[in-house]
Amino acid sequence: MRPSSAAMITLCSIAFSLHSITAFMPSSKAEMSASYRNSGKDAFAAAEEVDPGVVDGTDLRVLKYPNPSLREKNSECTEDELKDGSIAKIAKEMFLVMYAAEGVGLAAPQVGINKRLMVYNESGDKKKWLNEIVMVNPKIVEFSEAKDVELEACLSFPNMNGKVERSKWIKVEAQNLKGKKIKKKFKGWEARIFQHEYDHLDGVVYIDRLDDADRGEVQPVLDELIETFGDGGEL
Repeated sequence: MRPSSAAMITLCSIAFSLHSITAFMPSSKAEMSASYRNSGKDAFAAAEEVDPGVVDGTDLRVLKYPNPSLREKNSECTEDELKDGSIAKIAKEMFLVMYAAEGVGLAAPQVGINKRLMVYNESGDKKKWLNEIVMVNPKIVEFSEAKDVELEACLSFPNMNGKVERSKWIKVEAQNLKGKKIKKKFKGWEARIFQHEYDHLDGVVYIDRLDDADRGEVQPVLDELIETFGDGGEL
């Protein structure tokens, strides 16, 4: 469930909540991400993401828990798939779904494609396409020992949220759409986006990281999702 007393900032799969009710609502996700970088913690809030349903330009749909795709093993994107443009096409369509959901990140398993592929734009603004990042076969090679805890939510788990501990910074290795190897260090806002989406590539969802108390709180919602969408979830 989503608390009514605290606004939340939302990724395609993540929402953060203030520890105080004195939060304010920034005018854009760009302002939101800038605020996060400058403050180093959750000093702002934004509107909740939406379920986009049918999205023009793609047949991809966001899957709901308990769809098996969210738990299946995700294979690496191959050299041939990068060369023939199929991964680039998937990434382009993932961005369409992500923006329709008013999010900032999306992992391929969330749209039923079990590949190690993620996309994000930390601004969440499709007009700022230069901020778009595609990560092919990413791998976290180093985590910071320093952690923080924020409230997260996920479009595949509507109407619920919970507190998740993440590393404050990470070092990542991946490929771009041309197959070139890249190395990056993410911190703060971007680090949390990446870690949440990266979990999806390992078949891990944010409810796996909740403590017993928070898991107990959301269990009724999980039961409703199972009853509504069944073992196959929903496309």
